[in-house]
Amino acid sequence: MAEHHFGQYPQHQQGGGRSHQMMGMGMGGHQHQQPRSHQMVKAATAVTAGGSLLVLSGLTLAGTVVALTIATPLLVIFSPVLVPAAITIFLLGSGFLASGGFGVAALSVMSWIYRYVTGKHPVGADQLDTARTKLAGKAREMKDRAEQFGQQNITGGGTHTS
Repeated sequence: MAEHHFGQYPQHQQGGGRSHQMMGMGMGGHQHQQPRSHQMVKAATAVTAGGSLLVLSGLTLAGTVVALTIATPLLVIFSPVLVPAAITIFLLGSGFLASGGFGVAALSVMSWIYRYVTGKHPVGADQLDTARTKLAGKAREMKDRAEQFGQQNITGGGTHTS
């Protein structure tokens, strides 16, 4: 039966390969019925999921409003205690977090220095060596200039007057 369809329709058309769709090979032969049923199932699923999520959202909003209504007088009564306690807990937490972060940074720097000193060539060692040689070269250059300047002033015999 498939051979019969190959003789009737051209295999390659410029319309983007519609010959397979016209032969019934596209989606199992049920092209006109299957997309409608799939669309109906998709729509029913979307409405069911969307509706249940919308109901859940409404219930959450109502519960939040009720809880806030009940908790507001308690928050007002206990606010002289709760606000300083919350500030203290925030400061303690941020202090411990910063301390831990600085500790981790210090350990990683110490590890990098150890690997650099022992010759294991950590990341960035080439850049450090390049910067060190450039800095040493500039220091030598400045030293030589200072010596030349000093010798010119000594041998010049005070050509500079103030």
